[in-house]
Amino acid sequence: MAIARHEQGVRGDLAALASQVHPVFMLPPLAASWFGAVLAPALVPRVAFVHMLAMFFAVYTAHVKDGYVDFYVRSEDDDHPLTMAGCRLGLILSTVGFVLCTGWLWLAVGSGAALVTLPTWLVAYFHAPQLDMHPIGATLGYPLGIALAILGGYYAQTTAMSAPALAFAAVFLVLLSGIKVIDDAKDYDYDRSIRKRTVAVALGQERARRSAHLLIALALVGTLAGAFLGLFPPSTALAAVAFGAVALVTRRFEPRRATKLLMRGSYVFLGLLFLAVLFHPLS
Repeated sequence: MAIARHEQGVRGDLAALASQVHPVFMLPPLAASWFGAVLAPALVPRVAFVHMLAMFFAVYTAHVKDGYVDFYVRSEDDDHPLTMAGCRLGLILSTVGFVLCTGWLWLAVGSGAALVTLPTWLVAYFHAPQLDMHPIGATLGYPLGIALAILGGYYAQTTAMSAPALAFAAVFLVLLSGIKVIDDAKDYDYDRSIRKRTVAVALGQERARRSAHLLIALALVGTLAGAFLGLFPPSTALAAVAFGAVALVTRRFEPRRATKLLMRGSYVFLGLLFLAVLFHPLS
């Protein structure tokens, strides 16, 4: 069975499978899993590690499936490192890995931890071509995965939910949805041609851009409100201010450039929230 399209042998096959690990999109869900874990009163590292590993397999599933759909189904991409059989193998390996991690969480923590983790794989597998053809599905897929990673990471530590964990998950869901709307606008012409109804296609580019900035502003106001009301540590307000400055700078940027800067800004936002939760510097 040929796995790689361009190279032969075990080394080429492994390189083709490894090509579906995209760090820019892979690292945030893994970090979100740990962020959820550190929100808990006490941290059990092995549980946090297994949940993070489950997130890795879920996101890998999404990358392989998206690549398969974009190259073999939609002919959107010019090239792909995996053969069709290689894509199927990648999906099998990632799904088995996810099932093993989820099964471990079930046995070590409880059925609730497995049930909270499971939706991340469902979102990943069905994102393309089922969910990403409609405005809500196209926008919420990645942000919902991040929110679920936070909640799953927290629940795996505590077997319960809390208002701060739910609020942080909501902040990231709204913030990243705004970024995703801007990101989708860069493919406006192609998406229209295949009748892929992103928010930009459904509302038009200008209205979509305004909606995106409204979502980002709502998330930042929510963060400031959480810090003011005591739901979040006070220093989380600094994260909102820092990302707000990035968002203001990108207001006139074209979608591709704006997305790159906003994604980098979201890493800083998450990093500052990590520090606020871990050290409570202003408490």
